[in-house]
Amino acid sequence: MKPPTPTWPARDISVDFLTDAAAQLQQQFPALDIVGVGMDFSAGLSLPDAVQAHDRVFFYPGSSLGNFQPQEALAFLRHIADPAQGRARGLLLGIDLVKDSATLEAAYDDALGVTAAFNKNLLHNVNALLGTDFELCQWRHVALFNRTESRIEMHLEALHDVTVRWPGQARRFLAGERIHTENSYKYTPASMSALLKDAGFSQIRHWSDPKGWFAVFWAAV
Repeated sequence: MKPPTPTWPARDISVDFLTDAAAQLQQQFPALDIVGVGMDFSAGLSLPDAVQAHDRVFFYPGSSLGNFQPQEALAFLRHIADPAQGRARGLLLGIDLVKDSATLEAAYDDALGVTAAFNKNLLHNVNALLGTDFELCQWRHVALFNRTESRIEMHLEALHDVTVRWPGQARRFLAGERIHTENSYKYTPASMSALLKDAGFSQIRHWSDPKGWFAVFWAAV
C-alpha cells in the first residue's frame, strides 16, 4: 500500500505572502501537498479537512508567541494541544529568552531606526483609518524592558505638547506622554516549560544557543 502523501498546512494572516511562500515551497518539495490557509490564528485555529486525518507537528517559529498576553498565550497553546485538533504529535516552538535589558532594548531600538519607523507607521495607519492628524515628527519611538512583567514595551512619546484631531473630536497629549503600542514577552526556560505544561503538553525539551538568548522547545501532546 502506498503511504499517504504528507500534507503541510501553512498558516499566515497575510494571504498574499502566504500564497507566494506556499508556491515556492511546493516547487522545492513536490512530494508534499502544501495547503495555505489565510486566517487570524489568534482568534481560533481550525485545520482544513484535508489534513485532519494525518499525524502532524505544529511548528511555530519566530518568537511571536511573545506578542500574546500570558493568558492569551496559554489559551492559544491549549488550543493546539486540544485533542479536537486531531492526531497532533506535538509542537516545535521558537522563543526569545530573557536577557540583559541593554541587549533587549537595543534590539527593539536599533541604530538604523528600522523598529522606530515600524512603530511610527502605526500613526500613518491611524490617520488613514480614523482621519486623525498625527504628525510623525512630533513623536519619538521608545523601547524599554519591563522586568517585572518580563516584556519589552514599545511606546510612542510626544516630544512636546500636541493636540491630535479627528472628525468631531480632539485629544491633547502633554510632552512626554506615551502611547503604548506593543508588548513582546520574554521567557526563561523554566517559565516556558511551565506554560507548556499548563497548556497540556508533556515530554518538554529545549535547546538554546551558546549565549542563552534564544531557544527552541519541543513539547509532545
